[in-house]
Amino acid sequence: MAIEIFKRKEQKYLITLEQYSLLLDQIMPYMRSDTFGTDGKYIVSSLYFDSNDYKIYFETKNKLAFRQKLRLRTYNETGIDGTAFFEVKQKHNKVVNKRRMLLPLQEAYLYMEKADEQYLNSFHTSNLQVLREIDHFRSLYELKPKMVVSYDRHALHGIDDPDLRITFDFNLRCRNDDLLLEHGSDGEYFIDHNLIVLEVKVNDSVPLWLTRILQALQCEQRSASKYCTSMELLQRDQLPAGIERESVSTGGI
Repeated sequence: MAIEIFKRKEQKYLITLEQYSLLLDQIMPYMRSDTFGTDGKYIVSSLYFDSNDYKIYFETKNKLAFRQKLRLRTYNETGIDGTAFFEVKQKHNKVVNKRRMLLPLQEAYLYMEKADEQYLNSFHTSNLQVLREIDHFRSLYELKPKMVVSYDRHALHGIDDPDLRITFDFNLRCRNDDLLLEHGSDGEYFIDHNLIVLEVKVNDSVPLWLTRILQALQCEQRSASKYCTSMELLQRDQLPAGIERESVSTGGI
């Protein structure tokens, strides 16, 4: 969880609870639970940023070859004195780059209030250079807090391949009326309760044994943006008419 700069490939799937149970039985001989949380299970809450004209939303929605997001992320329930990750996630041709730094949540809010480069050196962050990059991105796009997205995560790592990471995200929920992360992970559910977002994350290629299991269980790759889906649920009146909403129901499986 403390890695601050990394690059990897990601494959996303929408699977059912039944597929999750079957998949878990078959992959556990090759995988171990994440050391964080209880048996690799924990809550993720992210505060997403966007411009007033929703540049980030449209970059993601239109699947631009290069797109990026800014988010402030906490794990499990966190108080104002707790720890948060500020991160930029960039995606280019299915390769994901993340640059993030650790800082107290209260410091993150202070940074958001003082959007002036002269204050950057005063923040207690694990990586000042990443904060400078975040500040440049935030200023360039004129980004502001827009949405909190939370979910329950079950994370696994490869036993023989530590670079292999598999995550299952349940109970995806969002809110835009209270953007304070220390207020918990409550929100409105934005995908079918029977669906789980599965992500397979690798440095190079997905192992053959995993590909065969996914194919046998008919787990089809489906790109479903958590941010776009939450925006289309709670802020659809502020988006242009005629936008095709993300398909996140069992009828789309």
